Amino acid sequence: MAFVTQQQIQKFHEDGFLVLEHFFTAEECDSMRNQMQRIVAEMEVPPHCRTEFSTKEEEQLQAQGSSDYFLTSGDKIRFFFEKGVLDERGNFLIPKEKSISKIGHALHAHDPVFKQITHSSKVQELGRKLGLERPVVVQSMYIFKQPGIGGEVTPHQDATFLHTEPLGRVLGFWIALEDATRENGCLWFIPGSHTNGITRRMVRAPSGASTCVEFVGSDPAYDDSQFIPLPISKGGLILIHGEVVHKSEQNSSESSRHVFTFHVMEAKDTSWSKENWLQPTPELPFPSLYT
Repeated sequence: MAFVTQQQIQKFHEDGFLVLEHFFTAEECDSMRNQMQRIVAEMEVPPHCRTEFSTKEEEQLQAQGSSDYFLTSGDKIRFFFEKGVLDERGNFLIPKEKSISKIGHALHAHDPVFKQITHSSKVQELGRKLGLERPVVVQSMYIFKQPGIGGEVTPHQDATFLHTEPLGRVLGFWIALEDATRENGCLWFIPGSHTNGITRRMVRAPSGASTCVEFVGSDPAYDDSQFIPLPISKGGLILIHGEVVHKSEQNSSESSRHVFTFHVMEAKDTSWSKENWLQPTPELPFPSLYT
């Protein structure tokens, strides 16, 4: 692992993100990809759970909100699919391993390979360098970004979905398991956009509502010209501040863009919003990052 300097940490505070090339080895990346291949091979998808993942607001509400499959996935390993891969009966139109969008949200707790990566000594050391005193892991996801159909992720801030009081306590670790390029859907950021707070939140809807979650507030119109692309090679890590604005384009290439990502919260003097879709459970309280 490259040693992280104070200058880099300073840059993270200025930009709201930090690119650390070759943070993980090719072997570590391959171990995650191989493990995921096994998980997908064994995947049984109950027909009523065939939720398609979407990032456009109405579709998000419809697909995720009508389904407590999403809402109760915080302490489990669950499967979410790209749009257009299922027919109206919920049968796959293409092979299941090519149709999956992401797997979440507790790989870090339930799978030995992803658990080991999440709590690896270099991640813990990075947490200490960043001054995190009581970091806990709140969620993890494996994102496939399938060739040709890997959907765009519209501009957003992670704190819209993972809200804390005060803000500024959530941090994403985004690990490229393959080269992420402009063609296959690398991340784009607006540098410095993490300093203006948030204007939109996804909250649990009151019981009895037609959806399980709803959005409060709205995002400003972001200026496309302010985004800069961050291509990164296999094994690279991007640190993502909870309030920095970022997005990714649809994958129009013929290669996938597999990623493992997890979010950490500084638990010291922080409260996790009771309105967040994701809640710790008695079965899985948020585990400490430090072991």
